[in-house]
Amino acid sequence: MARIGFIGLGNMGGPMATNLVKAGHDVRVFDLSQEALQRLKAVGASPAATAQEAVQGAEYVISMLPADKHVQALYLGEHGIADDIPKGALVIDSSTISADTARSMAAELVEKGLRFIDAPVSGGVGGAKAGTLTFICGGEGADIEEARPILENMGKNVFKAGAHGAGQVAKICNNMLLAVLMAGTSEALQLGRANGLDPAVLSNIMLQSSGRNWTLEVYNPCPGVMEGVPSSNDYQGGFLVDLMIKDLGLAQGNAVDSNAATPMGNLAAELFRQHSEQGNGSLDFSSIFRFFETLQNKS
Repeated sequence: MARIGFIGLGNMGGPMATNLVKAGHDVRVFDLSQEALQRLKAVGASPAATAQEAVQGAEYVISMLPADKHVQALYLGEHGIADDIPKGALVIDSSTISADTARSMAAELVEKGLRFIDAPVSGGVGGAKAGTLTFICGGEGADIEEARPILENMGKNVFKAGAHGAGQVAKICNNMLLAVLMAGTSEALQLGRANGLDPAVLSNIMLQSSGRNWTLEVYNPCPGVMEGVPSSNDYQGGFLVDLMIKDLGLAQGNAVDSNAATPMGNLAAELFRQHSEQGNGSLDFSSIFRFFETLQNKS
């Protein structure tokens, strides 16, 4: 059993912390939402009044926050917790942030006598609840191996992508591809519907053909085709459009810095941006299916 401080109990962090409690760890949690804290208390976690309190005596500190600024403020801001974390503890940040921020965070925390790995995740809310996430880690190999048993209580795959920041680079590459696949799948299904095809039948055809991809297998964007996914729940829950836009922005920024050509990623970013501007930013990203439907209706 490990003593873990867990900060950030949103759609992803809440289920992740829950799985750590179920695995028998001593988990102290903090979030700005009292409702989130009460949900974790109900499953056996110990709510903390502040982030500083959550990390007292912790061997591991795990954070799952929306963006760079939140991670930087949590650890190194005016009321940051870096000096409250016991020396030698391992900080595991599972937020999706820029690789540069992850590298600078690692350097500053190491200077304070802590250890750090960036460990963003893939698998969505469903994976967080089921404990089947993939962790994409950057940092010292020994630290990643030490974290592995903890991470395996929340996921089924743990990869070492490389040095500090490498986990974030691999994550934005994955999410850029995911955005392209979701947009392309939605476009193809809308084309089939426009020609009178049953989207469920077309989905099955593509699943058994060369168009097979993750969105067709486990996250179909067309309502009524697949149970238990956001598209069949009015696109509620899941991974928000605005969060996908954030990740695509990280990918495009990195592409500029590294002189990489990402024209399809750039187009996907523009499509999701337009979709958000139509008032859909808080829907699941598979709702891009509606965007193509709107374009079709305008033509």
